[in-house]
Formats: sequence, structure tokens, C-alpha cells
Amino acid sequence: MKVIVIVMPKAAVLDPQGNAVRDAMRHLGMPEVRSVRIGKYMEIDVDGQNGDLEARLRGLCRDLLSNPVIEDYELQRSSASAKATARQREISKEK
Repeated sequence: MKVIVIVMPKAAVLDPQGNAVRDAMRHLGMPEVRSVRIGKYMEIDVDGQNGDLEARLRGLCRDLLSNPVIEDYELQRSSASAKATARQREISKEK
């Protein structure tokens, strides 16, 4: 199964890296850019789908992959992974 984790600065937290990118974009001819937020995108392949897997992944996101004081995270199952799992179930039923 593939899991996607997106970590972004909280809305109330200043994002100096995002501000620097915004300023560079304006300097390079994009004055329409109002704001930029820089975050992290991770794709994680995991084996299995037992019941507590999602809870353990959320714990890892909270304790390792993000700083909960200044960042929020979002945990998603990849749609490609969901389609593959559904197809595997169909194949299993056909047997």
C-alpha cells in the first residue's frame, strides 16, 4: 500500500522559505503571486493493511515526520494503491 504524507507549516506560522520563493517569483516576472507556502511531500510504501497500521502511521507523522508545534500533516492513501488493492480483491474472488 502506498501512503502519502503532506506536511505544511501551520497557517499562523511565518514561512520565511515560502516568502523567499514568492519574492524570487515576483522578481522573475510573476507579480501576480500573492503567497507561497513550502512544505514536505512524502510517499511511503508499506506492506500489509492490518487494523492498527493507520494509527501507527499517524503516530509516526506526529512524532517523526512533522513538528506538531509549527506544522500540520495530512495522511492519505494513494488512489493508485486503492485501485491496485481493489483489483487484487477482484482477482482473489475470481479464483
